[in-house]
Amino acid sequence: MNEPLQLTIVGGGMITADQLLPSIYHLQRTGVVGEISICALNNAPLTALRDDPGLAAAFPGQHFTPHPSFNEPRDRQFPGLYREVLAAMPKRQAVVVAVPDHLHHETVKAALERDQHVLCVKPLVLRHAEAVELAGIARERGLFVGIEYHKRFDRRSLVARRAYREGRFGAFAIGEARLIEPYYYRNSNFQNWFTVDRTDPFTYIGCHYVDLVYFITGLQPVEVSVRGVRGRFPNGNEGFLWSHGTVRWENGALLSVVNGLGYPDLAAGSNDQGLVMYCEGDGRTGMIRHDDHDRGVSLAYLDGSGPGGSHFNYVSPDYLRLVPWEGPGFRPVGYGYDSVEASILTMARIEGAVRGMDPGRSLAERRRMLAEVDERGILATPANSSVNELVVEAARKSILADGAAVRIP
Repeated sequence: MNEPLQLTIVGGGMITADQLLPSIYHLQRTGVVGEISICALNNAPLTALRDDPGLAAAFPGQHFTPHPSFNEPRDRQFPGLYREVLAAMPKRQAVVVAVPDHLHHETVKAALERDQHVLCVKPLVLRHAEAVELAGIARERGLFVGIEYHKRFDRRSLVARRAYREGRFGAFAIGEARLIEPYYYRNSNFQNWFTVDRTDPFTYIGCHYVDLVYFITGLQPVEVSVRGVRGRFPNGNEGFLWSHGTVRWENGALLSVVNGLGYPDLAAGSNDQGLVMYCEGDGRTGMIRHDDHDRGVSLAYLDGSGPGGSHFNYVSPDYLRLVPWEGPGFRPVGYGYDSVEASILTMARIEGAVRGMDPGRSLAERRRMLAEVDERGILATPANSSVNELVVEAARKSILADGAAVRIP
């Protein structure tokens, strides 16, 4: 192994607490990651991460460096601090971007310009031209950029991808996907940035299933139509709280995508999601069905300690769970961890491979290895998944035009 990567997370919100930090703490245990820093707009979310009893129990003795420090007033804002933190890092380390969608481009670009490998939560950016720009900067400097489409690492998705590409289902013809996140999202920091002028449920979470259909089939999307249902967050900001999209694919197939921030907090399951795809064969049809709502595990709690305060819950053991293992505390398991691990290990593998090389040879080898990652197509990168940015850009045009169909050239 190479020396451990110094790692900075930009953003201290929900996804950092639920998936990113647990995964990165475990990678620190295994020696892949060294020092961890987390940078946020203020120290309130950083204090919440430090004081989280679940994280403390799972990762005893582990910690991160906060930016701003815990000693700063909780209401003091530091909007440009992450740039100072990136500037202080040694080159070719790891930066994880977990900020609101509309801030991805400037944050990822800032990290690349400081010669850092990057893992960004989905979607990478909101415009295709920005994805092309970032891909160019990364290739020029020999840096890895990954997009955290974790559903790619669900074993069922990998099984479906192999079988589809072996021709065992036929050709995708029509399907539907749904992903409804909990109502309590409306009371979170979402209400400050999930506004009609910036994003919508299709862009934020529907992109998971658009990417998954592309990942399984390899088909290119050619047209998008999205309608939204507007509503008010508790702070009065207007947002699209629900959306319905239709994606047409290059072979004429149609995918319906339903999204929202409104799954009942007290209902069984912390969200509602799934995918079904029907395929045409020779004299018969094939089908792929993933029920991501009820995965065969249901639990009844004595004290209402399930997600959203629920007593009865359909529990997903597959995304990310902290479970007992042979080491201290608990360890993360599931495709949420596998996805983060794969990107960070790719960064470490590249750095290990070029250690000791002169700059010219090192850059050539980096580019060769990055091209292999792009070609393999398991990890989402700007070079192999920019269809997602085409879909997102078209979706934003469509939803703001009340569902007008937008072609993707």
